[in-house]
Amino acid sequence: MKLHYPNGKKYIPAVKSISPSVKKQSYSNRGMTLEEDINITNQYYLELGKAVIHKKPTPVQIVKVDYPKRSAAVIKEAYFKQASTTDYNGVYKGKYIDFEAKETKHGTSFPLNNFHDHQIKHMRSVCDQNGICFVIIRFSTTDEIFYLEAEKLFLFWDRMIEGGRKSITKDELKQSAHPIALGFQARIDYIRVIDYLYSFN
Repeated sequence: MKLHYPNGKKYIPAVKSISPSVKKQSYSNRGMTLEEDINITNQYYLELGKAVIHKKPTPVQIVKVDYPKRSAAVIKEAYFKQASTTDYNGVYKGKYIDFEAKETKHGTSFPLNNFHDHQIKHMRSVCDQNGICFVIIRFSTTDEIFYLEAEKLFLFWDRMIEGGRKSITKDELKQSAHPIALGFQARIDYIRVIDYLYSFN
């Protein structure tokens, strides 16, 4: 299926070779992606009646469909209707929650080109309205997970815009962000960090 972004350019996915060492995942993570872990966590929160957080759907305009047989349809071409903002939003204890989830294979730093201008602009708008906005960053090779408040992300972003480094070092994250240990039911228990930061307990 071909997907096109709002600027009309064709999206060409990068082809990545996977070495045998990369295929091996730690037992604690069981091969799950960051998105899968967060979705499981959100479902757990929902079932407990603790929070209502969902992944935002990406609006897609379908332009070409093939019908190889009467009982099946295959989408051959589609366009993203608009640029995406952040991955997740919802409500917790009466507060609006909005966050992005990013994963990197880099070992010592997180590249800021994982973000786009419109995402940073959206997060600034959420903060202006006193919403709780943050980023969850995972270093996939070591399973280190960090909760970085949006206001602190903006400092690194603005540093880059002003000609500074184009990434956040892991040491900087350790100083500025909050580590999240991988759990069982609440796989990535970011609500615990929110409780700590906003004194909700």
